[in-house]
Amino acid sequence: MTLRPESNWQCGPYRLALCLPRIMGIVNVTPDSFSDGGQNLDPVAARETAQRLIEEGADILDIGGESTRPGAAEVSVAEELRRVLPLLTALRDAGVPVSVDTSRVQVMHAALAEGASIINDVRALRAPGALDEVARSDCGVVLMHMLGEPRTMQAAPHYDDVVREVCGFLQARRDAARAAGVARTRIALDPGFGFGKTLAHNLALLADLASVQALGQPVLVGLSRKSMLGQLTDRPVDRRVHASVAAALLALERGASIVRVHDVAATRDALRVWASLRKQAQEDS
Repeated sequence: MTLRPESNWQCGPYRLALCLPRIMGIVNVTPDSFSDGGQNLDPVAARETAQRLIEEGADILDIGGESTRPGAAEVSVAEELRRVLPLLTALRDAGVPVSVDTSRVQVMHAALAEGASIINDVRALRAPGALDEVARSDCGVVLMHMLGEPRTMQAAPHYDDVVREVCGFLQARRDAARAAGVARTRIALDPGFGFGKTLAHNLALLADLASVQALGQPVLVGLSRKSMLGQLTDRPVDRRVHASVAAALLALERGASIVRVHDVAATRDALRVWASLRKQAQEDS
C-alpha cells in the first residue's frame, strides 16, 4: 500500500488536502460520450446529475462539453460553450470545485470567468495561448498524456517504453506550465489511460503508476468504464461498475491521489474501506 504524504492541490479558492484520495465525478453534457452520452444534454438533467454526484460523495465535478472518445468528431467552440456554461452557472454555489474538460482557450477563458476552479486538458495546454490563459488565473490544472488526436489515437499506437515516454511527456508539460507561471501546487498529472494506448500499454502504466507519482505532482487517474475494462471483463460499458471500482483502488494503491469516475457512490464506499485499512497501517507503523 502506497502511503501518500500530506499535500494539497490549489484549485482557485479551494485547497484540496490529498492525504486521503479525492473523487472527481463526471458530468458529460454531450450527445456522444462513450458512457453517458445524451443523458445530460438538458440543463435541468445535468444539474440533477451534478447534485446527485455531490450527495454521493464527489469532491470535485468535471464537466465535459466535447467527447474525446476514440473516433469522436470535433464540435465548434460556440457549441461547446452552449453545452458547458449553463451548468457552470448553475453550480456556482455547489460547494465543491468544478472542473471543465477542455483544450480550447476560448472555453477555458469563459469557464474560468463563470467560476470554474480547474481546467482538465487532455492536450496538456499545448494549444496556442492555453498556458498563458491558465497562468493568468489561480485555477488548478490537469495535464494529461494523449498520443495523437481523439479521431486517430487508437490506430495502432506504438511506444518503445510506454512508462518512460508518458512520464517524459508529463514532466515536460509540467515544466512548461511552471515556466509560464503556473505554481507547482496547482498542477496535477494524468497518464491518460485509453488515450492512444493499447490494453498492454494501459496495464503497464497502471502497474508502474509509481513512476508518474515520482514526478512530484498529484496524480489523477481516469479508468472508469473504459474499453480496457471491457476487454478484461467482456462486459458492456453500462456493466463495468465493479471493474471500475477495482481499477480505482488499484490506482490508489499505486499512488494516485484523484480518481475520475462515473459511479461515485460505489467508489466512495470502496474508498472508505481502503482508507480504514490505510489508517490502520499507519497506526501500526
